[in-house]
Amino acid sequence: MADTTDSRLGLNRIGLYAALALLVAFYLSPLESAIMTAFKTQTGFFETSPFVPPTPSTFTFDAWGQAFDRLEQGLVNSLLFTIPATVLSATLGSLVAYGLTNTKWRGQAFVLVLLVAGIFIPYQSVLVPLSRFWSIVDVASLFAWFEPVADRSGLVALAVTHTAYGIPITTLLFRAHYQSLDDSMLEAARLDGASIAKIYARIILPLSIPMFAVALIYQFTNIWNDLLFALVLVQNPANDVVTMSLTSLQGSMVGQYNLQMAGAFITALPTLLVYIFFGEQFAEGVAGGGA
Repeated sequence: MADTTDSRLGLNRIGLYAALALLVAFYLSPLESAIMTAFKTQTGFFETSPFVPPTPSTFTFDAWGQAFDRLEQGLVNSLLFTIPATVLSATLGSLVAYGLTNTKWRGQAFVLVLLVAGIFIPYQSVLVPLSRFWSIVDVASLFAWFEPVADRSGLVALAVTHTAYGIPITTLLFRAHYQSLDDSMLEAARLDGASIAKIYARIILPLSIPMFAVALIYQFTNIWNDLLFALVLVQNPANDVVTMSLTSLQGSMVGQYNLQMAGAFITALPTLLVYIFFGEQFAEGVAGGGA
């Protein structure tokens, strides 16, 4: 009887592992075909299945070089506005959350409701007022005395817009984290005469590093991958961000699929690096219950 039960359990386990393996293969198949396509010549792509590895005659790195040449300026432009927008939105969200959690003041609940409502406002609903706002606020004229900023007015608009749009979600992330902190530690600091600013700098900020990793990764990914705001706010082709440059890799007549796949991987590389560098802190932040 015991042998029969063990045999049945073994068969069930084999079936479970086989089902999991099939599920993994199903999810990874698009990635595998994209990688195979990126290393094939255009002729090799049309002559073989996308899932088949390239042969020695169809293997090439040319698509990667061509894609990088066409995406290089877009990568630089995206970094120029994504990094400050990510850091600012996370920092401001932390400060707002601290003000909503560890201090008491009139109108606190109303501000929190506004922030929560801001999370659910879709990008599409603000495109027209956003475009009108930035047409009135002429960044190029405001910073005419500082040419590097004036020449990149579209990137400035993107950075400010994404910073404002990111504050509600980062505030809620940090607020949940701050509510889990030990109040006795903060109360002891207050009794010792520490100011609000000193408590934040000496106690709250060091304890927020894992949550900063969560907020930075979340914001960087969302901002880096954005195309909608960029299409509306960036008018100068010299300021095209990487998502705009990626769309230009699509051929008008015959699709250069190897070029597009290589460009997609190059575009995704910065977000992958962010996950690698902040992965440990990200896991700590999520495990801490802050996300």
